[in-house]
Amino acid sequence: MKKAVVFLANGFEDIEALATVDILRRGGVDVTVAGVTGEIVTSSHNLKVVTDKLADDINAEDYDAVICPGGMPGATNLRDSQKVIDVLKEAYEKGKIVSAICAAPMVLEKAGVLASKDFTMYPGMEGYAPSGNYKDNKFVVKDGSVITGAGPAATFDYAFEILENLQGQEIANQVAQGMLLK
Repeated sequence: MKKAVVFLANGFEDIEALATVDILRRGGVDVTVAGVTGEIVTSSHNLKVVTDKLADDINAEDYDAVICPGGMPGATNLRDSQKVIDVLKEAYEKGKIVSAICAAPMVLEKAGVLASKDFTMYPGMEGYAPSGNYKDNKFVVKDGSVITGAGPAATFDYAFEILENLQGQEIANQVAQGMLLK
């Protein structure tokens, strides 16, 4: 079974985090929600989520994908976590999927995984990721094992891109049909 970890820090974007977890779990991915700022993490819209583990207990070798939702100040809280940066670096070096949406590509930037990579992020935030090649007006960009999304409205496309890369097109299509998206 494929495994993914979704890092959550206080101020995360609700839709980007929870819809991604939901879509991946519907597709048979074993998703661990890891709290960076504690066991209970509060979203940018004051939703409280009880995480499965603390970020300090996460090891990159245990996962096929590492996922960072955006939101403010959630993305900056992820960026400022040395544990998140270390897990992203190790996962990327091992060719695993590393992904971020909205403002969170700034986390990939700090981890050094965006250098010369095509990416997207929330418009106007691209200055936080100067080493990559920002693609304006793209909902989702995949470059090698790096997957990025533009923001809340891109969440379904983003999550399905991750799912397809973990479980294949057939499973992604089945989940989309079950959700009445196709």
